[in-house]
Amino acid sequence: MKSAATDLPVLLPFRAPTPLPSSGLAVPALISGATLAVLAVLFGASLAFAQAAAGPAVESVVAVLLRWAPLIFQGFLFNILISFLSMALGTVVGVLVGIAQVSLLWPMRKGAWALTQFFRNAPWLVLLFYAMFLLPFEFRVMGVTIAFPAWVKAIIGLSLPVAANVSEIVRGGIRSIPAGQWESAESLAFTRRQTMWMIILPQAFKRMIPPWMNLYAILTMATTLISVVGIQDSLTITRAALVAESRPELMIPMYLLLLVMFFAYCYPIARATLALERRFNVKA
Repeated sequence: MKSAATDLPVLLPFRAPTPLPSSGLAVPALISGATLAVLAVLFGASLAFAQAAAGPAVESVVAVLLRWAPLIFQGFLFNILISFLSMALGTVVGVLVGIAQVSLLWPMRKGAWALTQFFRNAPWLVLLFYAMFLLPFEFRVMGVTIAFPAWVKAIIGLSLPVAANVSEIVRGGIRSIPAGQWESAESLAFTRRQTMWMIILPQAFKRMIPPWMNLYAILTMATTLISVVGIQDSLTITRAALVAESRPELMIPMYLLLLVMFFAYCYPIARATLALERRFNVKA
């Protein structure tokens, strides 16, 4: 005769999933040939149009772009650095706030919810302005002056909406786990903290990855906002190049070059996000 304990739902400890065997199929390209062809046609058409508008007597558009492309690319790399640091800071804060949103303590739960909703629905540029002009430009610690550069304040300003969106991603991921998991863990004498870190979060993690990656792509494109507050990035350098050349016909090729850089970086992230959504499609 089976004991009554065997009638309880059994919850196995979390184990890392076994790697899937290779299917022998080639991994699809993150940027398809058709997409590359469309970009090449658009870029070539902009160059031809600009060269026709400039005339044969001036320096060719291609030569001008080749001269400025390395400097614009350096600014683009700075945008990527800002996106990395903002995403890292926002993720750390957002995970803590997201877990607080499912806390059993109602003051913590309501406070985390209020912070999430405020920063999630506030304009990113407004938050960036607040961070730039409300935070000091330097600190004095024990008589030592420590500079607080503008790019660090920009990271803080961008990390605020990122943290709010990550908080909502974490809350949604935790809530997506069936309630039976909590009940099974409780029947096995798991504490709430053990249940959260050992059972719920490992299962919710894979559901959080696709929206987290999508948020990073949005953040990367939003890093051009820092040019509005006087930080020199790829957009600032592009505008400076147009002013230095004083050739209106270069505007479309210059900005299209910058657009291609961001597209080449963000589009593979979008494709990878879709692939992960299909792979981690879990039906509750």
